[in-house]
Amino acid sequence: MRTTITTLRFLTNAAAVCACVVVCTMGVPCTRGADDPAGTTKPKVPAAPEGVKPRTKPAAGPVPLNEAGTVLLDRAGKKVVIKGEVVLRNGGLEMFACRKKSKEHESIIGIDADAFVIHSALLALKAAPGGPAVYEPKFAPPHGQKLDIFVNWTDGEGKNRRERAESWVRETVNRFWVKPLEKLPEGVDLPENSPLKYDRKQHDLLWYGPMSDKQKTEYLAMSKDKAWREAIEFFHERGQLRGLKANWVFVGSILSVDEATGEKSYAAEEGQYICVSNFPSSMVDVAVQSSDQADNLAYEAWTERIPPKGTLVTLELIPVFEMPPEKTAN
Repeated sequence: MRTTITTLRFLTNAAAVCACVVVCTMGVPCTRGADDPAGTTKPKVPAAPEGVKPRTKPAAGPVPLNEAGTVLLDRAGKKVVIKGEVVLRNGGLEMFACRKKSKEHESIIGIDADAFVIHSALLALKAAPGGPAVYEPKFAPPHGQKLDIFVNWTDGEGKNRRERAESWVRETVNRFWVKPLEKLPEGVDLPENSPLKYDRKQHDLLWYGPMSDKQKTEYLAMSKDKAWREAIEFFHERGQLRGLKANWVFVGSILSVDEATGEKSYAAEEGQYICVSNFPSSMVDVAVQSSDQADNLAYEAWTERIPPKGTLVTLELIPVFEMPPEKTAN
């Protein structure tokens, strides 16, 4: 079976569909039909019960866009609100948020909602989708409408918390770091239980995870050999804790078209909702190069900052629009 992948565009009208759903759920009859294709006939609004004042306009505040009420459009706040829960606190990450029952082993938050609903809500706020990372002829990072993403929850003391999503993500430190080293310097003997390892066959020096300032000082004192000292400095530097610094962007995923049946599907429905690894199917991604290979993931969960698994959270996706440059007086 052959499948053609094209850039997603078919969801551009989906925002209008969501708007229609919202109107219908308000109880306003639909007037457009076979007898009135232009929709010009004014709807007959049923009289309010005696003693009850008719509501002339919808209530202010976020409007649910799906039956579960997990995706809401907040036009006044200029944001999309998404309900989810913490599903992972420790380990390498491919996503910050995924579809429930899809990628929870490598995503902090699980969301019970279809991807196209979130996509449509962003379109309704005039967020412009861009495109995924490109690797040939040279790398170009994911691009699209810049988004601010916040996560809200109630902590163990009952206090309401609100933090930037990126504060829960850091560059990977819990991994092996390797530096080539032809041989151990004269006089250096590493005990079998030492956290610093030397592979005599591959001629590599290996270290796992963060290296403390004390460990760095102790290892540097063992030799003045240049290659040795450069390796120790590298391990110490790479083990420092660094948060995610890249911008979130509305990539928009891709549309898959089955050439045999013509059936179309929105690729992000597989689970790639808010990613920290570059996938062609990402709906939202980071605007930097980030590996999607399991043994070389660029980011991991910042465990100490994430509440317990099962904690209910609310995400805010806020499109960021560039301000026009100020005109200077002549």
